[in-house]
Amino acid sequence: MSVFHQHRSLPTWRKVALSAWGAPRSPAAYGMLDIDCEPALAYIERLREASGEKVTLTHVLGRAVALALAEHPEVNGFVSGGRLMLRKTVDLFFQVVFFDDDDDASGKAATSGEKKSKDANLAGAKIRKADTKSTVEIARELRERATRIRTRGDAETARGSATLARLPGPLVGLATRAGALLSYDLGMNLSRFGIPYDAFGSCMITNVGVFGITVAWAPLVPMSRVPLVLTLGAVREAPVARNGAVVVGRVATVGVAFDHRVMDGYHTGKMAKTLLEAMASPDAALGA
Repeated sequence: MSVFHQHRSLPTWRKVALSAWGAPRSPAAYGMLDIDCEPALAYIERLREASGEKVTLTHVLGRAVALALAEHPEVNGFVSGGRLMLRKTVDLFFQVVFFDDDDDASGKAATSGEKKSKDANLAGAKIRKADTKSTVEIARELRERATRIRTRGDAETARGSATLARLPGPLVGLATRAGALLSYDLGMNLSRFGIPYDAFGSCMITNVGVFGITVAWAPLVPMSRVPLVLTLGAVREAPVARNGAVVVGRVATVGVAFDHRVMDGYHTGKMAKTLLEAMASPDAALGA
């Protein structure tokens, strides 16, 4: 008898993840940025007081990377049939975590005799033209979208999740790869079938710091055609250099994964410089 058994109560995202990647042939390259958070945290407090919106470091990072992408439009693209295709707008995709709790992906409650584990599911919200929006506008739009997703009020996300949940495991990878082929390689708009056009945009941002993780890297998701994924870790105390002296400050590490076919060390170095300067002087770079 086999010592293994199949997990049959998977959230939708886990089913997608099981089928999305094949053998390691990834073009991903990885890096990390340590950010002195003191200026950004002070900036956040001022924005919260002025706007009443719960601005976070995730929103500030999103605004900074949106400006970096706008400054370097040659990396705002994806690979299609050996060609580099560029996007016209800077769109950011923020990961949103929610829990299925008592209902499965189809909305059917577990029976009283069935043990139901609480598992995290992943969805996301794309903020279009993020480089043209203020930090507060990004925070407000993301909050509204996240609320709709968590309450199943986001029709687009719910429809897509329900469609994938109904598919057998082996067909999930086939369906997602077929959708990417039709959308990105053949230029078809599949919105009428419940598949948003360019659903993931220019960059993915996920905050793993909310789970207490300080450093992490996320893989590039093949079906998304996103060339850049940023993973924001938890803010922690660490030695930092200020005015020639070592002091204890609050820092956060951003894990970076990028598609080496779209950008290389030169591009990532220039973008990192833009991002770090924005985080160091947010009022000047990001706007009050």
